[in-house]
Amino acid sequence: MSTERITHLIGGTPWTGVSERTSKVYNPATGEVTGALDLASAATVDEAVKVAHEASKAWGRTSLTKRAQVLFAFRELLNERKGDIAALITAEHGKVLSDALGEVTRGLEVVEFACGIPHLLKGGFSENVSTNVDVYSIRQSLGAVAVISPFNFPAMVPLWFVPIAVACGNSVVIKPSEKDPSAVNAVAALWKEAGLPDGVMNVVHGDKEAVDRLLEHPDIKAVSFVGSTPIARYVYETGTANGKRVQALGGAKNHMVVLPDADLDLAADAAVNAGFGSAGERCMAISALIAVEPVADDLIAKIKERMATLKTGDGTRGCDMGPLVTGEHRDKVVGYVEAGVEAGAELAVDGRNGPFAGGEDGFWLAPTLFDKVTPQMSIYTDEIFGPVLSVVRVPSYDAALDLVNSNPYGNGTAIFTNDGGAARRYQTEVEVGMVGVNVPIPVPMAYYSFGGWKNSLFGDTHAHGTEGVHFFTRGKVITSRWLDPSHGGLNLGFPTHD
Repeated sequence: MSTERITHLIGGTPWTGVSERTSKVYNPATGEVTGALDLASAATVDEAVKVAHEASKAWGRTSLTKRAQVLFAFRELLNERKGDIAALITAEHGKVLSDALGEVTRGLEVVEFACGIPHLLKGGFSENVSTNVDVYSIRQSLGAVAVISPFNFPAMVPLWFVPIAVACGNSVVIKPSEKDPSAVNAVAALWKEAGLPDGVMNVVHGDKEAVDRLLEHPDIKAVSFVGSTPIARYVYETGTANGKRVQALGGAKNHMVVLPDADLDLAADAAVNAGFGSAGERCMAISALIAVEPVADDLIAKIKERMATLKTGDGTRGCDMGPLVTGEHRDKVVGYVEAGVEAGAELAVDGRNGPFAGGEDGFWLAPTLFDKVTPQMSIYTDEIFGPVLSVVRVPSYDAALDLVNSNPYGNGTAIFTNDGGAARRYQTEVEVGMVGVNVPIPVPMAYYSFGGWKNSLFGDTHAHGTEGVHFFTRGKVITSRWLDPSHGGLNLGFPTHD
């Protein structure tokens, strides 16, 4: 099988240089190499940033009306081609087609939010704060910004940032994950087709060398990142040390608390959906289920019944769950399963041996369930990022809350209960950025902001929503005084907005 060359997009066209380094792109369902990805050197990053920096000057002065027109055109194109983007995601990430399509659809919600940029950038005005003195505020673009996105959502996470950055008048240099790079290239082509000027949206592929150059380059004014906590901390510290504003979203260990009065069928459905969807490769996946006794035995029995119906295999064949993204990552997750067994957890469902509806060399691991997990075990403490669900039994609500709040992560959490008072108390007391009540994956709509607390976020600004608009703009306050009105003569024409 021949491999496709995948390269950078700079200034609206594919890069024509020769890369000194490349990496392999795989189809996770077959194990086959499908692409050879050019890895950017620091010099290539400099080339992209130079183009973006120059493009940002004119784009930042472009009217809000024109910017919104481009956003609306991009929205229509993305909605029309979302099936094609989903197919690329499945081919390189491995998630099933329906999940990939859902990912693009959630990204579309942010595009639709960004279409309202004329309203979102409205400032304030105070007349006559002193005699003949007015004060008003405006928000202006930053210039060239960088987005560094992860493998698990190759379309949705870029769509969290790029539409808002562009709508606010910035240009973008995005470095997607080298594991599944094609979706970003395809989305970048849609931006060009929508009328976005060349150089406003640029793609560089690469590894640490490209990341470091983006973090150091003086013409990159802001960095948005999603990935693991150690890298998020590195991106934040390095970027801010170089004078940039940074929003770095890190890892998670999301807890789902099930109280004794909960609807256990609903809770079991939610645990399976949130624990094993996208093979657990979600920063909002539920990986720790906290069962408040005496519900654990009944709840685990219901979860096992549902797990027995799941089909793991090639995402194009109507399966429920696909493979893990690479063989290396599959082996790492399997290592956690082995560590859980060695630590004394009860392996209630072992997903290591299949069966799998896909190629023999695919990167397979079926849904796996542990019971009687303790907080000292690595399967509880670490972000596994795979289809491994750990059940921890606790005696009370207070014990569950203490367990969640003592965790170093604070991304997402959920509580399942029919007690409104308990739910309200939990949403108030839990130290987590996003909370679901009888909702297992509480990812907010685009007009709210996404982000966690503690080691799940470095920086003060969450993604999309109003916080996203503020991240990609700078505020300016003007105080003005005009002594006399000016007379410009008659003009009966209708006002225009060019």
